[in-house]
Amino acid sequence: MFKGLLTTLTIDRPRPHIVTLLIIGRDVGEHGDAPLRALDDELRAGSFALYIDARDTRGASVDVSNVWAQWLRRNRDQLHEIHMVTGSRFVQLTADFVRRFAELGDAMRIYTDGAAFDEALQLATRR
Repeated sequence: MFKGLLTTLTIDRPRPHIVTLLIIGRDVGEHGDAPLRALDDELRAGSFALYIDARDTRGASVDVSNVWAQWLRRNRDQLHEIHMVTGSRFVQLTADFVRRFAELGDAMRIYTDGAAFDEALQLATRR
């Protein structure tokens, strides 16, 4: 868990093929590259599907969005798929920018319905 003044990020691996990332607050980069290094460690343990819960995210700075997009682009071949739920139109637009910049296409699904995201994660953890 990465806890700061503005943002809390929690990374978990509930199953060998699933990694979850919970983001709460406004991500302005106060954790530096530590969350990305933690995800790199997870990738060394094996490829996975990434589930990002950003329902309680108020946004991310342009620099942070760019860094995440670069990481996703660099690692897209090791990620089975990416699922992200957003809680605001602004975060949804940011997620769409990241998907396009990282050239993820259909590999990244953006949800605005939390129940649909929860159901997809629940189904994936049963496999």
